Amino acid sequence: MTESASVTDSVTSARSEHSADVIVVGAGPAGSATAYHLAKSGLDVLLLEKTAFPREKVCGDGLTPRATKQLVAMGIDISEEAGWLRNKGLRIIGGGSRLQLDWPELASYPDYGLVRKRDDFDEQLARQAQKAGARLYERCNVGAPIVHELTGHITGVHAKLGEEKTPVTFHAPLVVAADGNSTRLSLAMGLHRREDRPMGVAVRTYFTSPRHDDDYLESWLELWDRRGAEDRLLPGYGWIFGMGDGTSNVGLGILNSSSAFKELDWREILKAWCASMPADWGYTPENMTGPIRGAALPMAFNRQPHYTKGLLLVGDAGGLVNPFNGEGIAYAMESGAIAAEVIVQAHARATYAQRELALQRYPKILKDTYGGYYSLGRAFVKLIGNPKVMKIATQRGLTHPLLMRFTLKMLANLTDPTGGDAMDRIINGLSKVAPKA
Repeated sequence: MTESASVTDSVTSARSEHSADVIVVGAGPAGSATAYHLAKSGLDVLLLEKTAFPREKVCGDGLTPRATKQLVAMGIDISEEAGWLRNKGLRIIGGGSRLQLDWPELASYPDYGLVRKRDDFDEQLARQAQKAGARLYERCNVGAPIVHELTGHITGVHAKLGEEKTPVTFHAPLVVAADGNSTRLSLAMGLHRREDRPMGVAVRTYFTSPRHDDDYLESWLELWDRRGAEDRLLPGYGWIFGMGDGTSNVGLGILNSSSAFKELDWREILKAWCASMPADWGYTPENMTGPIRGAALPMAFNRQPHYTKGLLLVGDAGGLVNPFNGEGIAYAMESGAIAAEVIVQAHARATYAQRELALQRYPKILKDTYGGYYSLGRAFVKLIGNPKVMKIATQRGLTHPLLMRFTLKMLANLTDPTGGDAMDRIINGLSKVAPKA
């Protein structure tokens, strides 16, 4: 072999190593689910993660039956022996009442949820995508997109790889943005956040606590700021999730639907809330096992379109967090599975025009699936942003178990699409007639 042939082969090898059918940027739940389903369908996938596993993410760590279903679809071992803690339902506290509700029994979803810390959870999903055939690059910090001069379509990304930050280019005819709320890739492609959609913030920490093995997720609907001369009801909710490992995840979810959103220090609110808890629960500074961390919750399609010029948005990058309850993981994984199915079908088309036609289905499917429900959620956010409405809702609603079972189905988006009960039919009907914006 001549020296020039050897150099050519080396360049070709590097090019193929950094080329694929699809690039997925971000190996959180959305990116790993997308990569898993693409790889299982036989496509060549590059999964690019800016950090190295294990890595921490701010989250409540509680998974509803909706998220559990997606884990099962990915073939994840969710047994207790594998380190998962199951939960039976939701305990709701507010208005002087305490109501414990089991997850509904449905044909479409399991009747239990799960708890798992995010650093371990995300790595399990990424490794499952790897097992399916996705090529995972950790410590791969993606920068600017590579854009075709004539069409404006994304054809790859520039990145810096490893601790040495070696410049690398990756190439693919399709790129999936799964890089979270900040989604630098989407911004670089001109997709900015919609200011007319709700945003939330989650702040949380961990405590060693005797409540660590609680088999219900706990939600506090009244969040009081009692530090001033007058008590103030805030637009948000608190949670306590037992982790099963000797610790509890304790946190707050706050909506931007009032002036309090920007003016208050939510880490201090969390400290004050924890200080009001019974002492024997252990939610005291000396039992805190890590710092208080916060993260944004992008809700209700706050970045659109979800497909344009070769780029698909999944999970938080597309603002898929449920505005009713702040849940993001289930919708991240579901949107990843939907995106993968659309991409696989588009890949099988013979012409560019046919592929584009297939890809344009993706935002339409998302709107058909979630659009009406998210519109209801946006109305809900506006209502509970009013402290008076929130106070009446908690005081009156929690005294009616039947109403609260309906509310649980509504807030958790847990209904059977066909053949369900009367509650399912009402919720599904409302979602169908609401605008799919």
